[in-house]
Amino acid sequence: MNKEIEKALVKFLMNTANIEELEKLTDWLKKEEHKQIFKSYVKTNYAMDINMNVFDTENAKKEYLHKIRKDKSVFYKYRFQKMFKYAATIVVFVGLGYLYQQGFFTNDSEIIAPIENITLQLENGNIEIINEDGSSKIVDAQGHVVGSQDGTQLVYTNEATKEVLVYNTLTVPYGKRFNVQLSDGTVVNLNAGTSLKYPVKFIKGENRQVFLNGEAYFNVAKDVNHPFVVNTNDVDIRVLGTQFNVTSYPEDEHINTVLVEGSVRIYDNEATYNSKTATLLEPGFKAAWNKKVNNISIEAADIEMHTAWIDGKIILKHIAFKKIIKKLERHYNVVIINNNMALDNVLFTTSFDIETIEEAFEIFNE
Repeated sequence: MNKEIEKALVKFLMNTANIEELEKLTDWLKKEEHKQIFKSYVKTNYAMDINMNVFDTENAKKEYLHKIRKDKSVFYKYRFQKMFKYAATIVVFVGLGYLYQQGFFTNDSEIIAPIENITLQLENGNIEIINEDGSSKIVDAQGHVVGSQDGTQLVYTNEATKEVLVYNTLTVPYGKRFNVQLSDGTVVNLNAGTSLKYPVKFIKGENRQVFLNGEAYFNVAKDVNHPFVVNTNDVDIRVLGTQFNVTSYPEDEHINTVLVEGSVRIYDNEATYNSKTATLLEPGFKAAWNKKVNNISIEAADIEMHTAWIDGKIILKHIAFKKIIKKLERHYNVVIINNNMALDNVLFTTSFDIETIEEAFEIFNE
């Protein structure tokens, strides 16, 4: 195994691999002998037995260092017997905390840490970690307070004097949710694996434009003189004041906009906005923009299914398993490897609320 594949494999198991590394790993796994090597990395040397609470630290350390040397990070996984039997699926959890306690890492180890913290990138490029239980002030480069954090919400004031647009970027990792109230009063709920770039304060005479990667629910404060525009890299969504959900993860084939109330217009962001040519979306409908062919389709939407995530729920109605996997990965902050391709197009209808990932798979097994 060459060094690039070896590192991509470790980063994949740590849930930190980028798109390029995932593509390399996918191509490498096409050979049967490589699949066997891959499986050896997730064997029981790195399993914590949940029932007996036993972890063979010394043996795990010896075996792992033999395979990938001391400059690599580590992982462990939970083993679900029924899941292997029925779904042929592996779920990999990151367990750095446990391994630190066991003294696994040496001082010269290179830790490939998973992104587990909510972060706020300020205008000067500095990145602050957001503690969901904490409270703090948001200060600009001049030392002026422009907002504050209270628990799971950032609130920006409309008092700061800004003559130019100054941006902050809020990033929410897998397994978490957060929300932000912008300076105009617009409230944005961010789902797991999402980043939102937005002005600290909107400027008079300019559109209220924000930039989204991931999924967010917008409750836009009405301002007929300053349209609110969500940029998703491929399309812009333009509103005056309304509520809608946007899903725009880079790995997804479609950018979905589900309108709850009011109206929105959707158009290619490389084109100049024209109300006559932009697609008008009505409440209760979903607009799906196909990123490959650059066209849009409209259909009636199940609002509850698309917005349940705001309350920490997953509602699935006749959804293919291959699409469900990514939802579970984001929601639970895990990596799921499906070795049974026959499951890909099997449709499931179910919902999860307080269930753990173990309980979720028990439901699928049944």
